Amino acid sequence: MAELWQMTASELSDLIHSGAASCREVADAFLGRAEAVDADVRAFVTLTPEVALRQAQIWDDARARGDELPPLAGIPLALKDNFCTEGIQTTCSSRILGSWKPPYDATATRLAREAGCVLIGKTNLDEFAMGSSTENSGLFVTRNPWDLERVPGGSSGGSAAAVAARMACLGAGSDTGGSIRQPAALCGVVGLKPTYGRVSRYGLVAFASSLDQIGPFARTVEDSAMLLQAFAQHDPLDSTSVPIDAPDYRAALNGDIRGLRVGVPKEYFADGVHPEIKASVHRALRVFEDLGATVGETSTPHADYGLAVYYIIAPAEASSNLARYDGVRYGYRDRAATDVIGMFEATRDAGFGQEVKHRILLGTYALCAGYYDAYYDKALRVRTLVKQDFERCWQDFDVLVTPTSPEVAFKIGDKAGDPMAMKLSDICTIPVNIAGNCAISLPCGFQDGLPIGLQIIGPAFEEARILRAAHAYEQAAGWFLQTAQL
Repeated sequence: MAELWQMTASELSDLIHSGAASCREVADAFLGRAEAVDADVRAFVTLTPEVALRQAQIWDDARARGDELPPLAGIPLALKDNFCTEGIQTTCSSRILGSWKPPYDATATRLAREAGCVLIGKTNLDEFAMGSSTENSGLFVTRNPWDLERVPGGSSGGSAAAVAARMACLGAGSDTGGSIRQPAALCGVVGLKPTYGRVSRYGLVAFASSLDQIGPFARTVEDSAMLLQAFAQHDPLDSTSVPIDAPDYRAALNGDIRGLRVGVPKEYFADGVHPEIKASVHRALRVFEDLGATVGETSTPHADYGLAVYYIIAPAEASSNLARYDGVRYGYRDRAATDVIGMFEATRDAGFGQEVKHRILLGTYALCAGYYDAYYDKALRVRTLVKQDFERCWQDFDVLVTPTSPEVAFKIGDKAGDPMAMKLSDICTIPVNIAGNCAISLPCGFQDGLPIGLQIIGPAFEEARILRAAHAYEQAAGWFLQTAQL
């Protein structure tokens, strides 16, 4: 039998519920794995062994009493360090938050715990989720488990790397412009961005509030469905949480996609996408056809404007959201200043990294009087056009299939001096956030030994549909069976 840390969530759940393994044994196995490899990968900002063992013991005691266990009882989870965790430091990988410990849990944190997950630790990210490589972390750089000289993607690079290195069975991240799907692609795991409004954002430290969404990382589509099931609940604490009941996502994985209409938007196969990635996606499309789906070309003509729209709307919202970090209420404060304004300026200058400052300045400029109509208002209008493109596609197709990232994981530092090249890493994922749709990334091949990601996009609140399509492809193609060797 495989080591416990090598198993998927569904496999561990069967062992735990049958009594063949205890939650404590599973937690010990993953903590031991983290101790063995995280010095190389550096996925975790904070490891929480005491919390994990305490939570595992709660479920072992419940089983000893004969209580029914929740579906994810004892399954180790890594949370991105922008999820509030009561009494556990939450840094957003920024110096400005320091060792801040929230007085409450994010709703997603609470729901994962109630579903049985045990918290292994909090993972590294690009500072305040602003980046595509985790190199913008204010703390340290996380490395890709497939090649330690390469980035894991971002901004949720720590969670993706933790799952890929099997230091956590499940991960959770936030996706503002691709920050779950892109690192999932680069790390060879499954990453799901639910529909905006499907998962509560209460207690997620805000970056761009009209774009942020919480979602799962996992090694298989089935595991992803299990964690999404825990997260997908209406929350009155989040005014954008939509009161729509979630279906049984795991039951939707029936393997039958006969008659599924798969659209292939031509804009996602432009010159900037590596030829081997295009080839891998086209090979995947042939698998869909073999499984009984129909495949046809379509167009989302305004997708080309997605990057420009994103880099007006997201920085504008960041400028507003990050105004709260002033050195007064919590986090870092520069104590050398002699007046309040000087303290604000010195605190923000020392506390924020360069990428965060850059985006705050961009957003503040776009919102200034005289520029609002020229930039922000126009971006909102184009956002509507992007959404309408998708709506037209849904008249003829059930899902859309594209590459997740235009390239595989690049070497650490390769794009440090080229911010435009870095931003282009999210060109395939950003339109989904702009439109508010759901999408999933899963492995579909390799280029030079590095994973390639396939993106399946679905209409709003059709997570069950994309999960069914992804699971059918995953089981037929078998790429999930290949894992990073550390």
